[in-house]
Amino acid sequence: MISNALSAVWARVIFRRHNVKIRNINLGEKPVLLAPMEDVTDQAFRLLCKEFGASMVYSEFVSADALIRNVNRSLEKIRVDDRERPVAIQIYGRDVPSMVEAAKIVESEAHPDILDINFGCPVKKVAGKGAGAGMLRNVPLMLDITREVVKAVSIPVTVKTRLGWDVPSLYAELGMRNEELGIDTHSPAEHSIPHSSFLIPNSKTPFIVELAEQLQDCGIEALTIHGRTRSQMYQGEADWTLIGEVKRNPRMHIPIIGNGDICTAEQAADAFSRYGVDAVMIGRATFGQPWLFKDVRTYLDTGLHDETMTLDWKMDVLKRQVKKSVEYSLREDNALKERKRTELGGIMHVRRHLANSPLFKGIPDFRQTRVKILRAETQEELFALLDEAKERILGIAENR
Repeated sequence: MISNALSAVWARVIFRRHNVKIRNINLGEKPVLLAPMEDVTDQAFRLLCKEFGASMVYSEFVSADALIRNVNRSLEKIRVDDRERPVAIQIYGRDVPSMVEAAKIVESEAHPDILDINFGCPVKKVAGKGAGAGMLRNVPLMLDITREVVKAVSIPVTVKTRLGWDVPSLYAELGMRNEELGIDTHSPAEHSIPHSSFLIPNSKTPFIVELAEQLQDCGIEALTIHGRTRSQMYQGEADWTLIGEVKRNPRMHIPIIGNGDICTAEQAADAFSRYGVDAVMIGRATFGQPWLFKDVRTYLDTGLHDETMTLDWKMDVLKRQVKKSVEYSLREDNALKERKRTELGGIMHVRRHLANSPLFKGIPDFRQTRVKILRAETQEELFALLDEAKERILGIAENR
């Protein structure tokens, strides 16, 4: 777990100053990246996060099969605006031919800076079919896909994955058969084990350390590791100790990017100083606060929080996010489904971000307002609800 209470974090962070590069792409010192998230990191949101200091942004993940079938929604996901560069497009699939073809489509049609392969998505509709984190149960195929995708494109290829399939696999040797791990590859049954079961004797090289080496040998140029197993989904706490072990492996020479439970500037600083990662990736913590990148960047560079971000400023940012989402949905040249090419389409996409904004934590009886936000259908409705929330926050401050 990354500590929330850190007294001298910044002093420990500055010991290592170097620019992180993925081939010729310079991400600067201590880069902070926006994670790929389905139905979240569309172009409008990526541009906003980039504006606030994200060192690199990632697209929503895209199905290789859908790209090959020329599905409009998937083609829209790989649209790139030069203002968001450097940008990575992430693809997922479950066989070599489709992943190779999809990689070529992405490179030729979208021209991203980086192609990222998703070997970490834990949701059943992806992992249950053998893609995403499902590849953690079939490492030979994972490596074959990676090797062939690297050969197929000229841009850098990176990978995002997890610590393992479940806790028993964390210290399993890659050469072990699935039967020896107690995994039935013909059954979708879960292997859920309480988080406390991470207390396993350190008698073997961790699975992720060996896997990282093999992925590096396939030619990838950076590796992102989410500090949970697939069976954990997003439950429990991310385990950064194993991410740190990968980074400390003297045989690793590619950048290691840590992901999981980075919600504050202090936690980002702790990840760099305590675990030595080259970059951190932030995902769900950006919901309703894309300005998090601005605060993290300021803290990493100065050791201080950004005091310029007032309540008024943050509310204006949320309204801008609404406007950008609607504008994106109404663009005549987008490839969204017709029902999403409306104001309502943009509202539906953005309103759950607003409902989950940390700004509103601590407001008494906010549940009904949150429900109203989730049901709003126009910009005017959302703006009125945001104004109401702002007044309630100010009222709380005055009464303290």
